[in-house]
Amino acid sequence: MPALLEVRDLAVHYADGHGGPVVAVDELSLDVPPGEVVGLLGESGCGKSTLLLAILGLLPRSARVVNGSIRFRGRELLGLGEPELRGVRGAEVSIIFQDPALALNPVRRIGSQVAEVVQAHRRWSGRRCRDEALSMLAEVGFPDPVRIHDSYPHELSGGQRQRVVIAQALACRPALVLADEPTASLDSTTQAEVRGLLGALQRRLGLAMLVVSHDLGALATLARRVLVMYAGRLVEAGDSARVFGDPLHPYSRGLLQALPRAPEPGSSRERRVPSPIPGSSPDLARLPAGCAFEPRCADRLPACVDRPPRETRPADGRQVRCFKYGG
Repeated sequence: MPALLEVRDLAVHYADGHGGPVVAVDELSLDVPPGEVVGLLGESGCGKSTLLLAILGLLPRSARVVNGSIRFRGRELLGLGEPELRGVRGAEVSIIFQDPALALNPVRRIGSQVAEVVQAHRRWSGRRCRDEALSMLAEVGFPDPVRIHDSYPHELSGGQRQRVVIAQALACRPALVLADEPTASLDSTTQAEVRGLLGALQRRLGLAMLVVSHDLGALATLARRVLVMYAGRLVEAGDSARVFGDPLHPYSRGLLQALPRAPEPGSSRERRVPSPIPGSSPDLARLPAGCAFEPRCADRLPACVDRPPRETRPADGRQVRCFKYGG
């Protein structure tokens, strides 16, 4: 079955004001099949959110796509005019933003903000749009959708506001949902609730999802396949259980080792002390000639300083950019 979303060799640069580009995304390719969840893992500033904005055609004026292709259902999105893109956004491809406090208008009631998504894409009466908004609020788990419908954002908790943002994203029953750090602004208990809700909705509605996060727990829960991103490039990809259980790239391994881990119940092992990755992420305006992770890597080889490694496939379904695997 062909992929619902196909990104090929995408490169996005920002102007830095000093003559040189900031390489936010470089040589990035990925597929999102129908009905599947793909996770994109990486530190803040690695280019994850820029990728989502490029897919939606919402890049700021300081950014430009310098290479590549973005196809949805076989249709090239790059180069579409704004009227055509508006027909795709919300109706076929939607986004769940990271901070619901910023995504919602503070002076408008919740119901009108959910209903306006439907009104933008459906020629329905106001009453029918209101009924659809109430239905979506119930769909995302509100036992009292009428009260939520008539509330203002400040009257809701952070978790409730995030459910509203999810209701907005699903209001037109899109085929693909982009989720930008959907649990980052929530406390740990609410994070688990929202992860469970997203998983249940994805299965019930048959959604395809591209979830970007630096939260390994969220991606381990939601994603069937995980892509690891560093300094604008994908450095590893594979089945989520294999990437988290047996990471190939030194950066992927470093992310896992940076997490504290409790011993298994009944085990005599002590709690594992986290080991942070040394150094810091590179300046995307001044990337090195070789592998961007080389200054922080314990497994560096002489070739790492000369050029970036190529993508290789050392095992079925696995992809990695590292000279250890012939890159």
